Amino acid sequence: MVKKANLKWEVAHLLRGDDKQSDYGKVILPLTGIKADILALEASSPELGKTVLED
Repeated sequence: MVKKANLKWEVAHLLRGDDKQSDYGKVILPLTGIKADILALEASSPELGKTVLED
């Protein structure tokens, strides 16, 4: 659980860019959710995870 939280914060820091702090949630939360879904797909079906990342 801690690793997943740390991953989300790492992604948040990388994607933060020029957005206002009040807008972070609009951008970062959906993207980290997508990344978590991709990681779950890779864990359950490596081929499916690769397909998602290639598109």
